[in-house]
Amino acid sequence: MRVNEAVRLRIMELCQQHGITLNKLSTICGITQSTLNNIISGRNATTTVSTIQKICDGLEITIRDFFSSSLFDYLEQEIK
Repeated sequence: MRVNEAVRLRIMELCQQHGITLNKLSTICGITQSTLNNIISGRNATTTVSTIQKICDGLEITIRDFFSSSLFDYLEQEIK
């Protein structure tokens, strides 16, 4: 799995855990709906750490909590 796919799946997983929609997440994080939709759809393949931090702030979790998921355990090497 590539990192952008793991980020996308983790965001969806966290929304489900918190019982919120992507629209609600965009509101509480201060991220535009279009940015979040681009991340989730895969159109945005380079989500910044700053954007992930905003998601964490909105969900009241740490960035360590965000990446503390088995989704990130076996990522494909990006440079080959």
